[in-house]
Amino acid sequence: MLRISSFLIFLLLQPILFLLDSEEIVPISNDQICTNADHKSWDRLLNSFVDENGNVNYIGFKKESGTLNLYLNQLGSVTVNENWSREKKLTYYINLYNAATVKLILDNYPLTSITDIKKPWDKKWIKHGGVFISLGEIEHKILRKMNEPRIHFALNCASFSCPKLLNEAYTENKLNQQLDMAAKEFINDPSRNIISENKVKLSKIFKWYKKDFENNGSLISYLNQYLKSSISPDTNIEYIKYNWSLNEIE
Repeated sequence: MLRISSFLIFLLLQPILFLLDSEEIVPISNDQICTNADHKSWDRLLNSFVDENGNVNYIGFKKESGTLNLYLNQLGSVTVNENWSREKKLTYYINLYNAATVKLILDNYPLTSITDIKKPWDKKWIKHGGVFISLGEIEHKILRKMNEPRIHFALNCASFSCPKLLNEAYTENKLNQQLDMAAKEFINDPSRNIISENKVKLSKIFKWYKKDFENNGSLISYLNQYLKSSISPDTNIEYIKYNWSLNEIE
């Protein structure tokens, strides 16, 4: 009788033993996803490999690609909670976008432009809460819907005509200050916008995303919030050819 009981117990244990030995990958459940994002490692990478002008030492960055990958994996395992503040959500998605852009460049390095990569903004490869999304989805389907036009001065597309990559991580507590600084620097940068009494030639960012800047008035009224010298409402605007060359430290 004892032998039969032992054999029955062995049979009952077999499914459990099989599961313990199995190497099958189990999808992350909602209970396993983290709820907080820590941007300290991203901040350290930016401090180390991005200069004051937003130019990037991609060779140096590549040596720390393991740290960057860990950071993106950490962000990808975060659940963006509806109880998060608007600032926390913006911080999360801006940092995710910029870090993913750097990884995309490193994965295809060396190259002369992000446009050398096939459909760089359409590929769904960025881990986000158990699914994969694209850079384009982060920008257009998430960030732009948050009605914060200053994101266009914070998102970096790894090109010289883009707003510069800030050499520190965006943080929830400093976000408004950081976005204001990014807007002022970009709008008043003569290498990106030519603004004088008789001539206004703007970055194509203001053409592509004009609707975002006109939520509460005209494009010119938006610009005048940040310009050192305001421009007339009836000023004629031209747009500057976009330079897609890689924003690499020479």
